[in-house]
Amino acid sequence: MAERAPESWTETERALWEAYRQGEILDLRTGDAGTDDAFGDAVWGAERTVRADVLAHLLLAGPEPAPGRVASLRLSGVLVTGALKLAGASIDRYVELHDCRFDQKILVSEAAASTLRFVGCLIPRLEASRLSTTGDLHLARCRLPDGIRLTDSRIGTDLLLNQTVVGGDRHGRAVSADGITVNQDFEAERLETTGELSIRTARIGGRLSLRGAQLRAVPEKTRICLNAVRVTVGHTLYLTGSADLGWSGSRGYYGSGYGQVPPSDGPVTPFRAYGQVRLSDSRFEGACLISGEFHLEGEDELSLRRIHTPELRFSCKFRPTGTVSLSRARVGNLVDDPDAWPLGRHLSLTGFVYENLRPIGTFTVQQRIAWLEGSSVDFQPESYEQLAAALRRDGADDDAREVLYAKQRRRRRTLPLPAQVWGAVQDATVGYGYRPGRAGLWLLLAWILGSLWFATHPLEPLKADERPHWNPALYTLNQLLPIVDLNQGGWNPGGLTQWISAGLVVIGWLLASTVVAGATRMLQRG
Repeated sequence: MAERAPESWTETERALWEAYRQGEILDLRTGDAGTDDAFGDAVWGAERTVRADVLAHLLLAGPEPAPGRVASLRLSGVLVTGALKLAGASIDRYVELHDCRFDQKILVSEAAASTLRFVGCLIPRLEASRLSTTGDLHLARCRLPDGIRLTDSRIGTDLLLNQTVVGGDRHGRAVSADGITVNQDFEAERLETTGELSIRTARIGGRLSLRGAQLRAVPEKTRICLNAVRVTVGHTLYLTGSADLGWSGSRGYYGSGYGQVPPSDGPVTPFRAYGQVRLSDSRFEGACLISGEFHLEGEDELSLRRIHTPELRFSCKFRPTGTVSLSRARVGNLVDDPDAWPLGRHLSLTGFVYENLRPIGTFTVQQRIAWLEGSSVDFQPESYEQLAAALRRDGADDDAREVLYAKQRRRRRTLPLPAQVWGAVQDATVGYGYRPGRAGLWLLLAWILGSLWFATHPLEPLKADERPHWNPALYTLNQLLPIVDLNQGGWNPGGLTQWISAGLVVIGWLLASTVVAGATRMLQRG
């Protein structure tokens, strides 16, 4: 192994050779912010230029480290010319580049590496499909105008895309990472994409954080800005805001904290999605937190179909402008706010199963019913049963009965006209059995009217030789309460009075049973 750089290398490249052997940083920054800006217009001359072939030579056939040193490739403020071709390579040296410019793409597809860190770098495109690392892959604060490809890659620890700006490829994809595996966290906080962020079938061992991200679809190529179908996340998904404190002017790659809620009185950059968001068939083992802005047009939707998670927190400050679908989703706690859900039949709850309701603020039962009835044009009885069951588990029996009452009223609108008429009668009289107080009032009215009738139309005794004391109020009550005998059977009604007496018996059976059932429920709760 040669101990000196090749003679054909420039002075800057030979300095890099020695820095590599020593494990030191080759820092070519001038200290002037404008000149050192990797995204600016300042011209970097030969004194700050290194060929990509030189980097490849060092990583694949570099010199042995100096005695007592660990060789590593560490650059700051360097212009790299030519394509960095490391596809299929085995890179066992630590790589870290800060504030560097690449004039052509980086190719590390099917390569094996330890840790790769690019921070604040301008990279036209990164081709890294089936890349395997034992450590991190950092692309924090970088700009990649032609996109990133990480399909089927395996990241040993963390994948960081915080504050990174990514453009789309010719297919309209900014980040193509379908099938990626990240053993720990995937952080893309304040990520800005113009094109689709696709991580279908990804497996993430820790958190998937898109706090404060700004995702924009390219409508002429794809209407999807986030495609996370069939993703498995070992902890929590964050589609939430990012507190500005700790980010403005920050040079760190990490967020403002792990799992912390941004202060309510501080400035926050919300998560924003301009296009479809697809999370269908995904699993979030910790929670799914959604509080961003969803700018959906036409048939665009936020798809949460068939997701599984112990907790879904849906607390958007602005209602999504398109459809939110929770069809066949299964969650433990549903933590939400009535003002977070879309209006105008833009909510799908078909087969949505949740164990507990944990609203953030006041969410009345009438608002819950409106939430259900605003979710679909068609009558879906299972949605009412699901809501009633969740309310019962929380001990809100009265609210559960209110929901089931609303179910019957909604069902009536789907029936033929004769059934609708009969349903209207049941609603007005007994409230489908869920309004025992209403039945009691009708029973009281029947008692009063019956008493007035019999007070002016006394009955003849059943036996001529017996004259029991006539009490029209008790007689009427005896007819209305069929299971109670008030010793008023000694009278013989006839003609119209006989029909009125029979009608009171029928009314009593219909109404008294409803009142008794309601009283029984109250006693059981007591």
